[in-house]
Amino acid sequence: MSGSSVRHPELPGTRINAWKGVLSRACKRIVWNWQLYLILSPVLAYFIIFEYIPMYGVQIAFKDFFANKGIWGSPWAGFKHFEMFFDSFYLERLLKNTILISLYTLAVSFPIPIVLALMIHEVSGKAFKRFVQTITYAPHFLSTVVMVGMMFIFLHPDRGIVNHFLGLFGVGPVAFMNEPEWFKTLYVFSGVWQGMGFASIIYLAALTGVDPQLHEAAKVDGASRLRRIWHINVPGIMPTAVIILILSVGGLLSIGFEKIFLMQNENFILLETSEVISTYVYKQGILGAQYSFAAAVGLFNSVINFTLLVLVNTFARRVNETSLW
Repeated sequence: MSGSSVRHPELPGTRINAWKGVLSRACKRIVWNWQLYLILSPVLAYFIIFEYIPMYGVQIAFKDFFANKGIWGSPWAGFKHFEMFFDSFYLERLLKNTILISLYTLAVSFPIPIVLALMIHEVSGKAFKRFVQTITYAPHFLSTVVMVGMMFIFLHPDRGIVNHFLGLFGVGPVAFMNEPEWFKTLYVFSGVWQGMGFASIIYLAALTGVDPQLHEAAKVDGASRLRRIWHINVPGIMPTAVIILILSVGGLLSIGFEKIFLMQNENFILLETSEVISTYVYKQGILGAQYSFAAAVGLFNSVINFTLLVLVNTFARRVNETSLW
């Protein structure tokens, strides 16, 4: 019939030949750019060996794991360990502390590197700029153990320099490291002091990509420095800030274990405000040898983080058209 299209049946081997063509072109690209793939290979190997292969062990969260039987030989337990966690006496405290510390950290540590980068970018003297960058970057290279040790020394109620300073105004002494109400603030602001300089590097790199002609045009129009920062520099680093925010929210419940554990210092009074999911998993899984229960708690934490990452990424893509994928 005229005007009608006739669909011819697919010839045998046509799809196979198409796939062969795709693979052939892919192999040619790999051979042509072998140097780039060689540079990329250590990163791929790292993620495969240390991130993907260990996922095999996640199944012990659904088993009663016995080390002498191995993962395959241990009997299945279903959602038994998840139910134990949800019925646990400590569930409310763990979730409350984890969420509060995470939100507190996000609210304080996210904007400060942006402000610091904007301030450093506006400094005209190169020598002074390098000095400020060195001073703010240096704490990042302190280990967590050294950082917590410094906190115990500086905040000591009798010999600490902070309490000596407060004593000049008739305040103190205050046992900062032993008071539950001070734990979250000390954890957050010590982390900000240690990481804000290094975190600002990303925003400084983004600021170098801002077109200088925009500033020249704004100067001609009579815009002040603050207005140029607000209307040119801030929008220029906004895509980078959105990506950092998405990644931060994606790890909202993954609070660093080491620092909190060291700050607790076996002080049971602090557990009311300091015990979080990561420290609880360590104590139950490693010290208590409840490997399946700890794996279940850790898996629950990872699923929540992944869900938050997907939701925030979707929201950012629809609102700002900037996202991870």
